[in-house]
Amino acid sequence: MIKSSKSWWGRFLFQDKGILPSKRLLLVYGILSVVLLLFSFWGISWRFVIGINVFVLLLSFIDLFLTPKRKQIHFQRNIAEELERDLSYEMLIEIKNSSNYAFTYSFVDGLPLSFQRPFPVQGKVERESVSQITYETKASVRGNYQLKHLYMRYRSSWGLWEKQMLVDLEKPLKVIPDLTETKTFLEDAQKFLLYDGEKIRRYQSGMGDFSQIRNYVVGDDPRKINWRQTAKLNELMTNEYEPEHGKYITILIDCGRIMGAELETGNKLEKTLEASITVAAAALKKGDYVSVLAFSKDVKKYIPPAKGMEHLQTILHAIYDLQVDAFESNYGTVFSFLDTMQKKRSLILLFSDIRTFLHEESALMYLKRLRRRHLFFMIGIKDPQLEEKAKMQPTYADIAMEKSIAQQEILFIQKEKNKWESQGLQLMEAQGEYLATAAVSHYIDIMNRHLL
Repeated sequence: MIKSSKSWWGRFLFQDKGILPSKRLLLVYGILSVVLLLFSFWGISWRFVIGINVFVLLLSFIDLFLTPKRKQIHFQRNIAEELERDLSYEMLIEIKNSSNYAFTYSFVDGLPLSFQRPFPVQGKVERESVSQITYETKASVRGNYQLKHLYMRYRSSWGLWEKQMLVDLEKPLKVIPDLTETKTFLEDAQKFLLYDGEKIRRYQSGMGDFSQIRNYVVGDDPRKINWRQTAKLNELMTNEYEPEHGKYITILIDCGRIMGAELETGNKLEKTLEASITVAAAALKKGDYVSVLAFSKDVKKYIPPAKGMEHLQTILHAIYDLQVDAFESNYGTVFSFLDTMQKKRSLILLFSDIRTFLHEESALMYLKRLRRRHLFFMIGIKDPQLEEKAKMQPTYADIAMEKSIAQQEILFIQKEKNKWESQGLQLMEAQGEYLATAAVSHYIDIMNRHLL
């Protein structure tokens, strides 16, 4: 297409400035053409037909003077700077009409294709007024975006001609992982963990840091009774302890090819990011140091250890746009890097694919060396299709073959897990929707048992 034709086509696609005939004007000309065609049987002249068409066309131009000028219409777009993936948000478009003419509008906002796009949005703005229009959208792909243009069409009450505007409303926008589980934990940690059958124990045999003195209840250890406060208040009081703070937690996020496997909602990397942020929030809330390392064939991101809830924002802004790489994960490289960077004893929590990891015999050598200084735990997402095939009824030969292969794979995973666990390296799998719960519960269990 030549440049001029592209410009005209862009106008019909809400992509340029200009003036366009509306459907109402085309309808008027359609009716006029039918009438003139009927009158042609009575022998009317071509001069009369041309005159009528020119008169109607000129009369329609009056409609352009009944619409506001472009400079009299002002726009503003309001939306949060950070959107969570797959959650609905309201986009607010404010239209200010400073003219003496009302108009009806139809606009398309310049959202990226990965966003939900409920367009065109239509409505009416009265004269000398401000109208606020809202519509819902949600983003399905994490990343950093730049919203630019608003494509607007408006017309007068006659509605014969439409004026088209290209409005510059630049605004940066970040789409971050879904933080629903993180917020749930921060609001009520015990309720979050009970979902997985885990309880937060405040102390174990008097070990840990002193927390507070409270009323004695049935089930408390009698050895922890504070007799001085009991005598002073004439009421049985007991000491309460909680796990020690200031421990080091290192979260490893696998971004290799296998983490792109699709689940019911998102892929494995999406669930891993949500679980990682939730574990980081749990550790930071308890006063521990948290570092995060993302890798595939090489180290992609490394956030040094720090404590305090403000460090959660540092982690989130560093990993929110991580994507799956088309490479196999190099565990040897990341463990060598970790051995160099993390000198203090820490809990190494690896989010990866269990089956891929079990085939990496070289990783066992690195982990044996890391185990002397650190506590290692790996958690992956169960393959729902593998479990489903293992439970199938073998009604046909091909189904029986699939069932036997699935069961053989499950037995292989269990055998390899037992081999690794005999070396002091713990591995487990959880369903995708419970990954964050299982990871946080394991962290709480390690802190309660003072294994770190």
